[in-house]
Amino acid sequence: MRLSFPASGGWITGSGPTLKTVNPATGTITAEIGTPTASEVAAACEAALQAARQPAWRRLKPHQRAAMLHRIADELTREGETLAHLQMVENGKSLKECRAQAASAAATFRYYAAVCETLEAAMPPSRGEYVNFTLHQPYGVVAAITPWNSPLTMEAQKVAPALAAGNAVILKPSELTTLPGLELARVCERAGLPPGLMSVLPGHGRDVGATLLNHPAIGMISFTGGTATGRMIAETAARRLIPTALELGGKSPHIIFDDADLDAACAGVLDGIFEGMGQSCVAGSRLFVQRGAHDAVVARLCEAVRKLRIGTPDAVDTDLGPLASMAHRERVEGYVALARNDGGRIAAGGKRPDHLDCERGAYYLPTIITGLSNEARVCREEIFGPVLCVIPFDNEADLVRQANDTVYGLACGIWSPDFKRAWRVAEAIEAGTVWINTYKQLSIAAPFGGFKESGLGREKGLTGLRLYQQTKSIYIATA
Repeated sequence: MRLSFPASGGWITGSGPTLKTVNPATGTITAEIGTPTASEVAAACEAALQAARQPAWRRLKPHQRAAMLHRIADELTREGETLAHLQMVENGKSLKECRAQAASAAATFRYYAAVCETLEAAMPPSRGEYVNFTLHQPYGVVAAITPWNSPLTMEAQKVAPALAAGNAVILKPSELTTLPGLELARVCERAGLPPGLMSVLPGHGRDVGATLLNHPAIGMISFTGGTATGRMIAETAARRLIPTALELGGKSPHIIFDDADLDAACAGVLDGIFEGMGQSCVAGSRLFVQRGAHDAVVARLCEAVRKLRIGTPDAVDTDLGPLASMAHRERVEGYVALARNDGGRIAAGGKRPDHLDCERGAYYLPTIITGLSNEARVCREEIFGPVLCVIPFDNEADLVRQANDTVYGLACGIWSPDFKRAWRVAEAIEAGTVWINTYKQLSIAAPFGGFKESGLGREKGLTGLRLYQQTKSIYIATA
């Protein structure tokens, strides 16, 4: 049976090809979903534009829009277990991680409900005989394109502020993880969101996504995913002269100085690269260790990695599930083979586990590689998997040079009790987020984004709502 999706103000089956999603733990088909044709994408865009222009939504008072977001958050909380299972069976994350992300999605809607109700406009100082007001108004229809690694959190981080800002949203989820987005649309509908304000268009980016972004009704694009795709989206946005927010790839440096608490630092490194099987934009995939502590750190990490439990994502004792797809595992395996050919030493992992059915499930062991310089391809290209490259450094200047020698600039972690040194390095690192003596602590209240080829714009925080609005100045004469 082909599942339907919300578009054109109602739920339709879609006349395009059937999209099949696969459980990466078992290799079985999870769902068969209808996809829209070009004309059905266009109809969804027109319906969204009409819904966004309705006075009942566009002129809704902020506290009333906030009440809607609170109702959506309540529904998300009630459906948390369903949402967690839908994500788990499509991308293989452990159930406990999926449950945490479902709770995070509800919290995101609550946060933007509060922001919506309390964020103020401005009244700039007058330079003449007038009063000047600065208003912030919605773009109309936002195209939100999300990745497969964490759809629950990524979709909430786009849909919640875009709705809070007064827009209609058309969500284009990854073709690998469509079910969480469909369930989010059902939640919004049950909460009372008017028809047309939240649509979901399943399918591949090369057809559904491209058609969506080129439709004249789309007034703003928000994308999270790979840098190559982000560049193509930016080109489309530039040609159409519409704003875009891009949260892209990373090859984040994780740094351990020789005076660090090595037990705490190694625990942070493990979570930073292996949580979610390394399928995270902020994964600390390049570990720089001061030379005097290098061997001790590698030994600690290898011992800890061997204790991680690799298993089916719904098992209570599973630390790491499968990768998101067979194709992605092949990509990861290709990079590990490349590292071997370049002279890298596989200190841990580097193969499929023996105790699991790896012909049906996309399982792979967390891998640690030493013996390579920062110039190696596996140290420069985003693998997006459970592969950690350990690189020694001699001093602070050498560290900063190597850490910044990348096209990316998303995140960084620093471990040292010397606060002055940690602060100096944090200021010198070219990255949008830096953690000191911790890693991967994220808050919906803090702006998030990247430097260089890791993206444009900032999601989350107060600026995360303004991202989905355009600014207008109004002058009133007083003379």
